[in-house]
Amino acid sequence: MGTLRILGIDPGLRHMGWGVIDAEGSRLRYVASGTVDPPQKGAMAQRLLALAGGLEDVIGRYGPSSAGVEETFVNEGARSALQLGQARGVCLMVLASSGLVIGEYAATVVKKSVVGTGRADKRQVQAMIRHLLPQAAPDSADAADALAVAICHASHAQTGARVQA
Repeated sequence: MGTLRILGIDPGLRHMGWGVIDAEGSRLRYVASGTVDPPQKGAMAQRLLALAGGLEDVIGRYGPSSAGVEETFVNEGARSALQLGQARGVCLMVLASSGLVIGEYAATVVKKSVVGTGRADKRQVQAMIRHLLPQAAPDSADAADALAVAICHASHAQTGARVQA
């Protein structure tokens, strides 16, 4: 199957977390992580453009072939959900226009893939990130969540490859 470079995305309008890992079989290796932080003031279009530009930079710098994106979890008002949906849409558009294979995962699926239970809290997820990717030093909870999405995507990609074989 070879090495698969995976980009994980935790979409957000204020902070979009990203994490890049290499997966070869069941072996995972941390590559990089961070956040894209668009300006908090200004027109929505400019904020979305900043997200797109930041994500394009990450893709250009690290060259992933595949990406996992966390699905939107609606827990707040309709306005917040709409804004998060716009940010997520920009992420999906940039990933698709870059030719990446994209997987979309609910937060519970990400947590189950990383921790073993879909009801894990952030501390448990971060502890497993440190265990699975010892070199990882995510600079924010958003970056850690993005690494979890990348690990989830790696797990699902391996399962898909075994089924196809």
